[in-house]
Amino acid sequence: MRADLSSAAGRTTADHDRGARLLRGVLAGVASGEEPLTHVTELPERLAAVVEWPDWTPEPVRAAFAARGVRLPWSHQVEAAEHAHAGRSTVIATGTASGKSLAYQLPVLSALTADPRATALYLSPTKALGADQLRALRDLDLPDLRPAAYDGDTPLAERDWVRAHSRWVFTNPDMLHRGVLPAHDRWSMFFRRLRYVVVDECHSYRGVFGSHVALLLRRLRRVCRRYGSDPVFVLASATVSDPAGSATRLSGVDCAAVDEDGSPRGARTVALWEPPLLDDVTGDNGAPVRRSAGAESARVLADLVVGGARTLAFTRSRVGAELTSLGAKRILAEVDADLPNRIAAYRAGYLPEERRELEAALGDGRLLGVASTNALELGVDIAGLDAVIVAGYPGTLASFWQQAGRAGRAGDGSLVVFIARDDPLDTYLVHHPAAILDKPVESTVTDPGNPYVLAPQLVCAAAELPLTPDCLPDFGGDAARAVLDDLVAEGSLRKRPGGWYWTQRDRPHGAVDIRGSGGEQIALVETDSGRMLGTVNQGNACSTVHPGAVYLHQGSSYVVDDLDLDAGLAMVHAETPDWTTSPREEVDISILETESRTVHPALGGGAVEVCLGKVAVTSQVVAYLRKLPTGQVLDQVPLDLPEHTLHTRAVWYTITEDLLTGQGLDRANLKRSRIPGALHAAEHAAIGLLPLFATCDRWDIGGVSTAVHPETTHPTVFVHDGHPGGAGFADRGHTALTAWLTATRKAIAACECPEGCPSCVQSPKCGNGNDPLDKQGAIAVLTTVLNTLRR
Repeated sequence: MRADLSSAAGRTTADHDRGARLLRGVLAGVASGEEPLTHVTELPERLAAVVEWPDWTPEPVRAAFAARGVRLPWSHQVEAAEHAHAGRSTVIATGTASGKSLAYQLPVLSALTADPRATALYLSPTKALGADQLRALRDLDLPDLRPAAYDGDTPLAERDWVRAHSRWVFTNPDMLHRGVLPAHDRWSMFFRRLRYVVVDECHSYRGVFGSHVALLLRRLRRVCRRYGSDPVFVLASATVSDPAGSATRLSGVDCAAVDEDGSPRGARTVALWEPPLLDDVTGDNGAPVRRSAGAESARVLADLVVGGARTLAFTRSRVGAELTSLGAKRILAEVDADLPNRIAAYRAGYLPEERRELEAALGDGRLLGVASTNALELGVDIAGLDAVIVAGYPGTLASFWQQAGRAGRAGDGSLVVFIARDDPLDTYLVHHPAAILDKPVESTVTDPGNPYVLAPQLVCAAAELPLTPDCLPDFGGDAARAVLDDLVAEGSLRKRPGGWYWTQRDRPHGAVDIRGSGGEQIALVETDSGRMLGTVNQGNACSTVHPGAVYLHQGSSYVVDDLDLDAGLAMVHAETPDWTTSPREEVDISILETESRTVHPALGGGAVEVCLGKVAVTSQVVAYLRKLPTGQVLDQVPLDLPEHTLHTRAVWYTITEDLLTGQGLDRANLKRSRIPGALHAAEHAAIGLLPLFATCDRWDIGGVSTAVHPETTHPTVFVHDGHPGGAGFADRGHTALTAWLTATRKAIAACECPEGCPSCVQSPKCGNGNDPLDKQGAIAVLTTVLNTLRR
């Protein structure tokens, strides 16, 4: 929220060089012979662009900000506030710690101050972020705002008061979906006076979750119209590509973009770091294995703490945060007995008071180092640290720069170290710095027209207010009408002359999981205590909670005793074995509809065909492997589980066999026996690199490769979305196919391993145990495809 007016005057060269000095200190602890750095760059300082308060700002609001240290705002804050004040929905897409909260607080507080009847709604993806923003608002101490939280933690006794009296309600999409919109008649006064809707950290709404939220916001606007209001939407985002387009798709209203950042930023040293290979450890099929990103980040964190640098290490999981913290503590204990007390872990699952204490301790210097999940990425007011470690690519460039932005006080130098996991994408990024340092950040991917998302959302909308033909354009027009016809045919809705009606007594909202696909959930229950630990989607149950699976939940390890799909139960017991488990799957894929087909002829005959469309992926988990942490396989245990069919979207390419087996400049020169391994390796690497072009994680997508597919009749590689109906990732891969496959080929070719490893073509989620794989064959396949596509 703060606008800082400090200038460059009076700062020393040492302030600017601090990041480089911190990096030299870390490198001093590297063992002789190791050369982990692949690239270092210096990002320059940026000075503040300060402007005057808008003349419509009420004096009490201006005084409240001044009391919190904000004498004058930054340019982007006022630009966004002017749009909102004028009634134009807007998205502000600027960097971490750029004061986006002031940009929406200024118009909202001005409206609530000028009109004592006006109300506002704030939505955040996490309860922690909402609580942090609510606390900051209360600190302004403006009279008669009555801001309040309305989420799953709000006591029942307080909820009636919030509905009746709060003028600025802080909630999240889950509570809006399950608790507010189904009971909109009880919120009628609030909706009638609603002036603003704030959607914070809107870049986090992507894929299936983002598609649900997009339709949820359309339901919200529909309810508002019912009560005569038309609120202005103000969205706050990390820096993303095409912020106006992304925000418009999400909110359903035209949004003006503000993306010129006027906040100050200190100089920043960014180092790309690849852990060394382990000497005596091999993985699947004897592949070389690198030291883990978690172990490496623990050592770098310890070195920075020894140097007195306040450091935040981002990890990919809750367990990773705990292990990184413990690893750093062990190293520091050998240096100074007091230093381990200045290291902590931070993750979801802690009590709110524990998180607040950790945030305060890191902010005031009592803690020097914290290992965290992305819980500290979104909005929580911690900035101005000396260093940030990013242990493993967080999935998107937007998230990477959001995490990196936690480092640096205005005008002071800072250090960012990106430590690569043993993974194709991470390996590619540390060896191709421009892909992470110079590439524009992604636009978010959502698909509100996904019928698997649209159908349950339309049912909920009809239960709130009968659907009429006039409201269908907001929900996709003809696509929505087709889904409604199916819902009527199956009896979920009833068609009457005036529209479509929900006719059941119970509301449907509780059965719709907006963070998943809306399907049935499998409950994880502890056998001894009967305590419910959580849920998993039924589509993923056979691969994640099959009998014998090791399952991690909030940092604790459990082993699955039994999986009953009919009852929706997985029974588990607490256990921490020495091994992990990975499923073995048999997968088949059939083409349901080809929406796009492009044939690229090759010189001398043959062709590459590129397609996009709908597919059915049938999978069956037939066994699981037990593996030691070194990667050694202990045994394979057979399973008897049912088949699962996923209807989704895929991008695929086919290659005529003569292009693979023939000789010549544009031919792969492969023996027929090598084709399955070559295609399989190319598929794995492509899955690993797709997150560079679409806002997804490799676990959001899947793939199938086959030497002869029965429907294409040619060697074929499929990459498909991992969610029913698709989530937009395959479509984005189709759009960027040449760039995507070029990056994939470079990643494989640049890897130093002889036959394939986790850094290039091996996959941690392979249902076939990474067999067969042909690294050189994959390079030949991709070279042939790319040469043909570029003709």
